[in-house]
Amino acid sequence: MSASYEIRDGIAVITLNNPPVNGLGYDTRRAVVDGLERAQADAAVKAVVITGAGKAFSGGADIREFGSPKATAEPNLLSLIRALELSSKPIVAAIHTVCMGGGLELALGCHYRVTAPGAQIALPEVKIGLVPGAGGTQRLPRVLGLETALNIIVSGEPVKSELLASLPGQKLFDKVIDGDLMAGALAFANEVAAAHAGGKPLPLVRDLKVTHPNPDGFIQFSRNTVKAMSKNFPAPAKCVDAVEMSIKRKFDEGMQGEREIFTSLMFTPECKALRHAFFGERAASKIPDVPDDTPQREIKQVGVIGAGTMGGGISMNFLNAGIPVTILETKQEALDRGVATIRKNYEAQVKKGKLKQDKYEQRMALLKTTLSYGDLKDADLIIEAVFEEMGVKEAVFKQLDEVAKPGAILASNTSTLDVDKIAAFTKRPQDVVGMHFFSPANVMKLLEVVRGKATGKDVLATVMSIGKKIKKTSVVSGVCDGFIGNRMIEQYSRQAGYLLDEGATPQQVDKAVEKFGFAMGPFRMGDLAGNDIGWAIRKRRAQERPGMRYSKTADLLCEMGRYGQKTQAGWYDYQAGKRDAIPSAKVEQMIADYRKEQGIAPRKISDEEIVQRLVFALVNEGAKILEEGIANKASDIDMVYLTGYGFPLHRGGPLCYADTLGLFNVVSAMKRFAANPHDDASFWQPAPLLAKLAAEGKSFS
Repeated sequence: MSASYEIRDGIAVITLNNPPVNGLGYDTRRAVVDGLERAQADAAVKAVVITGAGKAFSGGADIREFGSPKATAEPNLLSLIRALELSSKPIVAAIHTVCMGGGLELALGCHYRVTAPGAQIALPEVKIGLVPGAGGTQRLPRVLGLETALNIIVSGEPVKSELLASLPGQKLFDKVIDGDLMAGALAFANEVAAAHAGGKPLPLVRDLKVTHPNPDGFIQFSRNTVKAMSKNFPAPAKCVDAVEMSIKRKFDEGMQGEREIFTSLMFTPECKALRHAFFGERAASKIPDVPDDTPQREIKQVGVIGAGTMGGGISMNFLNAGIPVTILETKQEALDRGVATIRKNYEAQVKKGKLKQDKYEQRMALLKTTLSYGDLKDADLIIEAVFEEMGVKEAVFKQLDEVAKPGAILASNTSTLDVDKIAAFTKRPQDVVGMHFFSPANVMKLLEVVRGKATGKDVLATVMSIGKKIKKTSVVSGVCDGFIGNRMIEQYSRQAGYLLDEGATPQQVDKAVEKFGFAMGPFRMGDLAGNDIGWAIRKRRAQERPGMRYSKTADLLCEMGRYGQKTQAGWYDYQAGKRDAIPSAKVEQMIADYRKEQGIAPRKISDEEIVQRLVFALVNEGAKILEEGIANKASDIDMVYLTGYGFPLHRGGPLCYADTLGLFNVVSAMKRFAANPHDDASFWQPAPLLAKLAAEGKSFS
């Protein structure tokens, strides 16, 4: 049942019923039109109330139908809204909880609107690279005025209904109903039915005029602001163009202009990338063999081992979600230092007005500290964030196996180590899982959930659910060295090193990648994370995979003691207390000496080659990860890179970007790179999956 129909007090009530948010799918649209026709034909019906069942009026388009013929099948949303406007009987939208996108456009097509307080009102289409497509850019300015409407449309952010209802001159809401919304809506519908009984015309939003004291000036100001703030995304500027039509054109011409803009944006790479990220984030929580109804374990208390940067950041996630945390350390001063850092982070938020003082105090009250493993006996989830060395992990997990209660989930924050080996240190491998947070853990959105061969399905379901609770994008990875993110970044870093060998400078590589849209280039990233971390991994690699080649420049840099920002010297020089990366003559000399020693004559390297070698290295390794089943789907890999590694959102992630370019073109470029004598020819053999998809003219998605 996608919408129900009933008559109450001479009023026809049509209730959208398409969980979870009453998306306006084909069946729902059809049912509403059928309900309208019944109401028109029934002489006993005086007016119509449209509302939504459950926890939403309507969240807009049904995302399950995106891209399918059903999404635009008649009656489409425009036809449905026109049917509302043409009704000879008054139609009242009774809005509550969520009224967004197409749901708000539907309400704007009704003759009257009443709302419960606290309803979230938004036109969020800009977030998936579009403008509203069913009259939102033409009708919202007519009820809220130019400025408020444009701010809502360009930001895509929700605004509370009572705030909008309090604006002077607003015509969005006719009434705010405290208490029982349906009772209030029925009473209001009876009032308007009586008012129109004598044939008085029904009010239509399309007939209103847009108000603003200086519309041209405001539109120009908005255009300049939007251009500066969203240079990689065309949709926000197009929102301004569409809203401008509400002033400059007749209503129907404005509607046509909105439609043309909507359709042209639908085919831009940026819109494709944003839609891919939107669906990818939702799909990441779906694990093929772990159904939605898998029983979960209750997480009421969390233990964190280690009060360093990672341990403190991890703890903050749970404190923010209202979950008590006990932090364990080996020394009291380490505990004190860790707690002081957590306090400092919260105090900075209070100072900026992002956190209320009482909330800060509530969070700190949930934090306990201990030097004894015995104090973790009641924890439902224990996460270790200790030094990245297998011997250290072994000692911790053997201790946890002794003290943790039966059914407690034991998680490792390892970024590269074998979770199956870690699980084998316990007598309960089914309870062990990887929870790889990214630094700073209280800020970064990504959580790599590493599934060991023995990890229980209930453990996986619980960790994915808790990830959502602490506001992370959780992506499942199988066990391999580096999991999804770090395994791919290693190939990216190797290419960055080869580019230095062949003639590029650190700043040229960084600038090219940052121009492409990365938050930070590979050398600035190394300096921030600490170049000694990569050095330790390369030393481990030398034992495990002696055939793996690297440029020696990164090791020479570490031998000079240049570990990055923490030593005020890395690939760049740094001044005390500042993060500005200053090109270093010493580093350039070291690279030049190394080239000479290797007999490499430096050449001029284009920015295009730099970007392609770095990004296609991610693509090729990503294809291998997909083929091996380490990642469940291509979009999971893209989500890891968008939320954990600063890959540009407007490009949709490495595999989405490869699809946009065409896999045939990617493979052709890789063949060129394989012929370079200073590169690693074996790496540039396309992964079998990539070669197969390219040969068949297919894509990752």
